[in-house]
Amino acid sequence: MTSNTRVVVIGAGLAGVTLARRLGELGTPALVVGDEEHRPYNRVLLAEVLAGRYSPEVIALPAPGVLLRGRVTGIDRAGRTVRCADGSVIAYDTLVLATGSNAVLPPLRGLFTPDHELPEGVHAFRTMDDCLGLSKAVRPGVRAVVIGGGLLGVSAARALAVRGAQVVLAQQSERLMERQLDPAASALVRRHLEGLGVEVHTECRVRDVRSVGGAVRSVEMADGYALGADLVVLACGVRPRVGLAREAGLEVGKGVLVDDELRTCDPHIRAVGDCAQHAGRVYGLAAPALEQAGALAELLAGSGTARYTGTRSLTRLTLTGPGSPLGPDVPLDLAAFGETDPRPGDDVVQLADATRGTYRKVVVRDDRLVGGVLVGELGTVGALARAWEGAEPLPSDGGPLLHLLTNDGGS
Repeated sequence: MTSNTRVVVIGAGLAGVTLARRLGELGTPALVVGDEEHRPYNRVLLAEVLAGRYSPEVIALPAPGVLLRGRVTGIDRAGRTVRCADGSVIAYDTLVLATGSNAVLPPLRGLFTPDHELPEGVHAFRTMDDCLGLSKAVRPGVRAVVIGGGLLGVSAARALAVRGAQVVLAQQSERLMERQLDPAASALVRRHLEGLGVEVHTECRVRDVRSVGGAVRSVEMADGYALGADLVVLACGVRPRVGLAREAGLEVGKGVLVDDELRTCDPHIRAVGDCAQHAGRVYGLAAPALEQAGALAELLAGSGTARYTGTRSLTRLTLTGPGSPLGPDVPLDLAAFGETDPRPGDDVVQLADATRGTYRKVVVRDDRLVGGVLVGELGTVGALARAWEGAEPLPSDGGPLLHLLTNDGGS
């Protein structure tokens, strides 16, 4: 079968679906090809499904228009077609790669069975299938080891603990969420998890997964200590899915290389979202994916001025459960943006309330706000983010900065 569609989008995640919906609004139809059986969903909220707070239906994305479920196996750039696993061929005028990213599977001994499958009880945490598999396996008292203490690992550990599992979180680096948080904020997150009963180990490397009869039984640390485990969650980060692009001869670095028009080295192929590398950077976050999708929709619909020049994105996370420093059942909110670790010569303003479990910090360089982190009450985050995104010089007396830290600034 051969069909003809002006714009074909490979990938039914947030970036691909948002692009298709916006194109439809602008009168430019698109066909989306997605390789998951589930209705497109907001991946950011998978931890809430695992925690039992949301059903899969709640995090479903609005329909993108024309959605074809299937797996694309190749791109014929000369003929401007894509081949699918079922033998069908789809023609395009413009092809958009929104293939997202895959979970990183660490090089651990015993991680795979002889058939190169994960043992029973070992799960990645990236897709709806991963989430539903974990949800089915978790029960009160089950022993779960989460490998990785970044955003994914912290979210997974919290969700499993809320479900009653006995959770151990193993983080190789010296603190949790080190890419987003400074030591003080990371300590508050650790305090929250430990309040939920999570056993947190930092500077701890897992080297071995041990299975019996194809089912996981324990993990072994680098120092030889073994932890019993009924479940192992691999939350070691993600890697852009660039296989199709590479096989098609497109320029690939960490992601598919794109310019300000989200164009690859082939003028008929664009890329957005987790798989795209713009100006040397792969974001892997929702906000940049949405901005890229919006800019590309304008371009493909005929705007000659739309451009994507980068995103200054803010990371937010809400941790729920009785372990909050603010009190039983009060969520712990956190936000981080820009550079949270100061350089020599930077000015740092910090406000902390140990009793309330709140923490606010901003980093100023050459009279400009370059980063900040807030834990607890986030009333000021809107005003701080606007000052950071604007990159305007701050008044030299410091008063307005303190005002931003202590007032919501109308956010």
